[in-house]
Amino acid sequence: MEPLPHDHIVPFKNSGQNKKEQVAKMFDRIAPRYDFMNRFLSAGIDVIWRKKAIKKLKKENPKTILDVATGTADMALLAFRILKPEKIVGIDLSAQMLEIGKKKIEKEGLGDVIELQISDSEAINLSQNSFDAVIAAFGVRNFENLEKGLSEMFRVLKPGSRLVILEFSKPKHKAVRSLYHWYMSIVAPKMAQWFRQNKEAYQYLCESANSFPDRRHFVDILNKVGFTDTGFKPLSLGICCIYTGRKPVSSTGRHL
Repeated sequence: MEPLPHDHIVPFKNSGQNKKEQVAKMFDRIAPRYDFMNRFLSAGIDVIWRKKAIKKLKKENPKTILDVATGTADMALLAFRILKPEKIVGIDLSAQMLEIGKKKIEKEGLGDVIELQISDSEAINLSQNSFDAVIAAFGVRNFENLEKGLSEMFRVLKPGSRLVILEFSKPKHKAVRSLYHWYMSIVAPKMAQWFRQNKEAYQYLCESANSFPDRRHFVDILNKVGFTDTGFKPLSLGICCIYTGRKPVSSTGRHL
């Protein structure tokens, strides 16, 4: 699995660490105000996006769900409220993000249902064919090797089960695209500075979103990994997309 151009986008240009180490370090730094900044910078729209993505699994009625790059467990908590599965496992590289997520889960009294653990999404320490659904929100663009991470998501899915990914995309309308780029590249990093957040983290957010192989390009990668029944749905004038795919009942996948 050769790295894609996107895989080389890193948070800290002069660091000697690899992308995984840099991403973990970045999220550890911004963890204390991560939820606040998400709500503030998106005006709360990100919660609507997350809900729409999770509702793609309503008909599937999954009993076990893996939330990849779970962060502070926003997606895992919403998935429980909407789908009421028996078990959700959330994995992430950032220990500080997970600590905040664990506190939120404890506050909701869901410690028996939602389990968080540190894990590399490109080498998931979980059994093959063990989840009824895999979800990820704004996390796959942080993979060091996108195809490898998607292959791992494929591996842990049960045959016939569904993948749902929420990720930023580039708006197609020229005026919207220009406004989006201005906001992501200039406004968001500046606001991060005002709130004493890591400006580099939000500049990386813009760069990684701009370089991400979105829409048909991303669907092509899902197909290459082995997913079928793939597709995408743009949200909010194309600012982000919901991507879906299914692990074939009779296939073991190209990389397994």
